[in-house]
Amino acid sequence: MLEGMVPPEPDAGPSGACFALVYQPQFRHGRRRFAAGCVTVVESREAALAACREDDKRFPALVVGPSKSSEGQFIYYLVEWLHEPA
Repeated sequence: MLEGMVPPEPDAGPSGACFALVYQPQFRHGRRRFAAGCVTVVESREAALAACREDDKRFPALVVGPSKSSEGQFIYYLVEWLHEPA
């Protein structure tokens, strides 16, 4: 699952897969990493699906992170989208 991803940052605590809402103004399948400011972690798959707000450009996903990029930003990696936008 972590192939091709930046390893977790030791100072940020353990990172792993989590459910989240990802803000993405223009939905694109090809994008695989997101700044931490675009990701809101939620407690479950059901919570992510229930909070989905396409009109607000927030889409439910399974992500891994946070990791610190080479640019010094905290990022999350997309594992999968939980819902296809309309």
